[in-house]
Amino acid sequence: MILEHIAIWTNQLEELKDYYSQYFGGQPNKKYTNENKEFHSYFLTFNSGAKLEIMSKPNIPENKNDTVKAQHQGIIHIAFGVDTIQEVDDKAKQLINDDFQILSGPRKTGDGHYEFETLDPDNNRLEVTTKYSG
Repeated sequence: MILEHIAIWTNQLEELKDYYSQYFGGQPNKKYTNENKEFHSYFLTFNSGAKLEIMSKPNIPENKNDTVKAQHQGIIHIAFGVDTIQEVDDKAKQLINDDFQILSGPRKTGDGHYEFETLDPDNNRLEVTTKYSG
């Protein structure tokens, strides 16, 4: 069994599509629209085959989970894996240079990963990570 996709509601559909395309290599499909439901979405497919569905529709309430200061139960982050420590560092530098906040790292963790945490334009928490030995 595989994880087919993860879905995110957003009020910034085009901005999130561009963010995940530019910084994480997601390839968007053609925008899907259901005018009767005022629903719009994209599926972004990543090199691994994993997909992210980003969706918008009027009147979806704001998420009450504070992903920066006080995390709560439920899905809290999406992790993107890369092959090397240098790729983690390079992605962190790219995001910093483009004025995105780095919450922590890059750092070695106690479970054998090297990673940093950041936020997408909707403040969804993301990790960029690789395994390391030593």
